[in-house]
Amino acid sequence: MNKLKRLVLFVSIATSLNVVSQTKADALKDAKITSTATLEMDYKTVLKHTLPSVLDMMGGKDAALKVIEATFEGMKAQGFVFEKADIIGVSDIVKEQGQFRCVVEGYNQMVMSDQRISSKSYLLGIYNETDNYWWFIEAKQLQNDALTQQILPDFKTSLEIPEDDLKMEPIDD
Repeated sequence: MNKLKRLVLFVSIATSLNVVSQTKADALKDAKITSTATLEMDYKTVLKHTLPSVLDMMGGKDAALKVIEATFEGMKAQGFVFEKADIIGVSDIVKEQGQFRCVVEGYNQMVMSDQRISSKSYLLGIYNETDNYWWFIEAKQLQNDALTQQILPDFKTSLEIPEDDLKMEPIDD
């Protein structure tokens, strides 16, 4: 009987560790897909991985798509160019408030108005268990309590979410 209990315990632990590590790998993969989609201006993929409550706040997926396209077209007209969008890593996965969550660290490099802008930024990832992929939101948005209450009511997390780090430097020809 003790051997059976040990076997069940071992299988349970091994299975739960495998699910979490697979989910972490999936978070990394989905964050990279979203990052690449941003560089390629594939806004439909970006929206697929955007937290649905954010899309709702923007008036739905179609309205959000129009806003994003118009925003990027305006930035492009002003000389804005994405040079890099890399995903550096993913934190451990935690389960809290009924959701699997993680923090994704990213690095972006852009050019605008003869300035190179480099940014280390963070996303909060929330796993979509229904469709088996990750949604993301810019973690800095969670610093706005009113906005947070609209998109993630009663949000609490044990995850450490660092501050973004933004640097600008003139481009010398």
